[in-house]
Amino acid sequence: MAAIHLDRTDLMLLAELQRAGRQTNAELAERVHLSASACLRRVQRLEREGVIAGYRAELDGDRLGLGLQAFVRVHLARHDAASIAAFAAHVNDWPEVVACHALTGDMDYLLHVAVGGLEHFSRFLLDKLLAQAGVADVNSSFVLRTVKAFRGLPLPAS
Repeated sequence: MAAIHLDRTDLMLLAELQRAGRQTNAELAERVHLSASACLRRVQRLEREGVIAGYRAELDGDRLGLGLQAFVRVHLARHDAASIAAFAAHVNDWPEVVACHALTGDMDYLLHVAVGGLEHFSRFLLDKLLAQAGVADVNSSFVLRTVKAFRGLPLPAS
């Protein structure tokens, strides 16, 4: 899908919505120096064109009892279309996997996993990932500390 043209005001709107997505349209309009109606029209256009893909709450994993995060690199045993589709179906069914990326290089996928602790991670790894998904090899790294969390996508210069 091709990128769409975004002017300076569109970029300001997107930056503000990434920073604080729950602000009212009136607050957003004031921050980007538009009338409320012009602001609403622009946001609706950005939603229609798929630039704004959705809205969600940012949750604190520690407060939810999901204090252990890991990045798991996965190498599949087979690389035919059926094996890849089966792996993708499993990953999408597992709530522990918060993101999954297909990779280039020596591993096929990178999973971002959030679990309650080492026991939960062990059950996920042994009972799900290794037992069900056609995985030949995994390599796991645990998050010790998050230096920079995802805060939104970098926006192009106007």
